[in-house]
Amino acid sequence: MPGKETIVCGVDESGRGAVLGPLVLAGVSIHEKDLPKLKKLGVRDSKELTPGQRERLGRKIEKIAKDIIVLKVGPCRIDEYRRQGVNLNKLEALKMKTIIECLDPHTAYVDGPEVNTEKFRRFLNKLVNSETDLVVENFADRRYPVVSAASIIAKVERDKDIETLRKKYGFEGTGYPSDERTIGWMKEYLKNNKRFPEKGLVRHSWITTKDLLGDHQQRKLFGFLRK
Repeated sequence: MPGKETIVCGVDESGRGAVLGPLVLAGVSIHEKDLPKLKKLGVRDSKELTPGQRERLGRKIEKIAKDIIVLKVGPCRIDEYRRQGVNLNKLEALKMKTIIECLDPHTAYVDGPEVNTEKFRRFLNKLVNSETDLVVENFADRRYPVVSAASIIAKVERDKDIETLRKKYGFEGTGYPSDERTIGWMKEYLKNNKRFPEKGLVRHSWITTKDLLGDHQQRKLFGFLRK
């Protein structure tokens, strides 16, 4: 535990529900006395900001923060966890444990990934090997500036990764199943290549991916039967 000065941290993620690209988790620690500086920056939920605004705020957050930690879990690793029976909530908890133990704050404010925040808090508390007080809430990034800061850092990092993947594979959209451009690109890629890239881009364990592959196989079978 840090010395006399009180340290707090915020933890949040970006890319949890995406079908393309990594899950990114970020932790931002700050001296409690510097929290007003974060508020003055106008940090808020990263989803309410443009990419340019996030990048500018991210650079300012880096100057104010005591420490910043970013962890990334790629599609292949996510699929591996899923095969081992580790769902997203448990996966996030494992990565949050690492972040919190590294930052070692007096209090960690966490954006809860499930509705039952107390259940998640108890689970995370069992994992974390420190005396850190845990505050887990839904939409914590709207209430606590230090969580907003973590949300912004996580989103900036994922945006960078998505841009790299976009240049490599030429896909369109945000990488989320709700995005028509993303789904349209996945369908077109599957049509032209018969399969998705094996590594680095697609989460093969996602129901979206399985459904698209299933539809593709059905169309192939239908086409074969018509011959």
